[in-house]
Formats: sequence, structure tokens, C-alpha cells
Amino acid sequence: MSLVERDTETLSNTHSQPKHSTLGDVLNKVNLGDCLDLMKSMPANSVQTIFADPPFNLNKKYTTYKDNLALEEYFNWTKCWIKEGLRVLKPDGSFFIYNIPRLLIRTSNILSDYAHFRHWIAWQSVGRPLGKTLQPSHYGILFYTKTDKSKFYDVRAPHKKCPKCDSFLKDYGGKAYLRHDFGYQVGDVWDDIHRVRHKNKRILNHPCQLPVHLIERVILISTDPNDIVLDIFAGGGSAAVAAKQLGRQYIGADIDPDYCRAANKKMSEAQKTQLGDIFVSMHLGKIISLRNVDI
Repeated sequence: MSLVERDTETLSNTHSQPKHSTLGDVLNKVNLGDCLDLMKSMPANSVQTIFADPPFNLNKKYTTYKDNLALEEYFNWTKCWIKEGLRVLKPDGSFFIYNIPRLLIRTSNILSDYAHFRHWIAWQSVGRPLGKTLQPSHYGILFYTKTDKSKFYDVRAPHKKCPKCDSFLKDYGGKAYLRHDFGYQVGDVWDDIHRVRHKNKRILNHPCQLPVHLIERVILISTDPNDIVLDIFAGGGSAAVAAKQLGRQYIGADIDPDYCRAANKKMSEAQKTQLGDIFVSMHLGKIISLRNVDI
């Protein structure tokens, strides 16, 4: 038995009598409390996808989180929530972790002992250089699966066009007939999704809020309608809104009561985004992502 198989079996057998033998009382809301406590109360093999956007340990001004742990303490804590997350993840489930590259490098070393690496997704962003360094231009999203037999869907995004002349930026070497009618197949560099810039789209006193359609792409890649998405650092509620808009079930956790209230309010106001019976990710009235199998 391999290290991954042995540890997966161990994780599945841990906490064999959870508090929530069914998930009805934690489902489709952001639950106030520590994510470790929530996951320990859940049955093994119960969620399809986990999305984690942990604090970056950069001393950001959260109202409740301690964002300046010693590095060893930070990664010991990271290992705890990764292992508990893998216990509750289904055998064909996916684990996505969003963070800055220097922290993801060590996080990937932890994950690689217990799960299967799929991709390092680079979300291109624009940051300011800090001292003698290259300008930071991307955040990373680690994409791991619990086993090598995971649920996965190719996703397409609209073809890129010149903003002035509206012509396609890629000419396929003169073979335009190869161009898909809707859009290109998404790779592991995402440069078509921008940060949340406007204050009316953000909740008060939360420094790190992700665009909903960024998380919707993750959900479309790894789930089907009605699958459960677990968001262990719910924060501003972007994953909660994304799951609801795409017709997925959702479980969230956050230790800040103000964030929980704001996230639950945003989720309650969200509406499903569908074209007929197909769920699609939309932003500003345009389709941003959709599964290839749904076209």
C-alpha cells in the first residue's frame, strides 16, 4: 500500500462517529466557528470539492484572525486542516488552496504526502514590488485530488479579442476553422479574471476578497450540480455565492461573526445563473466560464 493510499485510509477512519452524521444542520450556510471543529464533526467522504483561502500570514488587518504566526506554527496548523479536509473529501474529490507562491511551495510539500498533484494554477494579478524583488504578477491555486480517479471537467472561456477592432487575438496560424465556436479551453494560467476593485462589491473590514467568478471556474472544473462544496475560510462569502449561483450545495466556516453574517446575507441574495438547464459562470452580463460537456 502506498503512502497516499495508507494515509487516505487512516484519514477516512479518523473521527468515525462525527457529531453531524448527516449534514443538514451545517449545509448551505456559513457556520460560525473554527474550520477544524466543523470538519471533525462531519462524516468522512462527504464533500466533493474543498476550496481554501487561508490567511497569508502577512499581518493583514483582519478583525478576528491572527495573521502573524511563526512560520512553523503556521505550517503545523496548515497540515492539520489539510489532513482533516482530506478525510471529509470524497474519493473522487478535489482540493484547491489559494495563497501566495512562497507559502504554496511549502503547502504543496504537505499535500503531496497525502494527495495527488494535478496543477498549479496561476491567477495573473497586478501587485506592487516590495523592495529588491520582481513585481509579483500572480497568486497561485494548488489543485490536488484525493485519489488519481477524480471528477474533472474541461472548461471554456470566451475567445480573446482586440478591444479596438474586435478581431480575434489568436489566428491559429491561418487555420481559423480550428477555433471553437464559443471559446478556448482554459489552461493553468488565468489572466481573464480581475480583482474585486469596487467598494460596493466588498464587505467591510475584510482585506482579501476573491471574485465570485474565479471560484466558479474552480467549481465548474471539479463538480456537478448538487455536489457539496466546502469552504473552510469563508471570509467575504465569494465561494458561498459561487456555489449557489451554480446550483451546488455549500458548507462554509469562519471564526468571525461579522464575516459570517455578511457572507450569509450575500448568499441569501444570490440567484442561480443558468442558460436553460445549464449552469454557467457570468460576470457583468457575459459568460466567463462554462463546462465543455455542457456546450
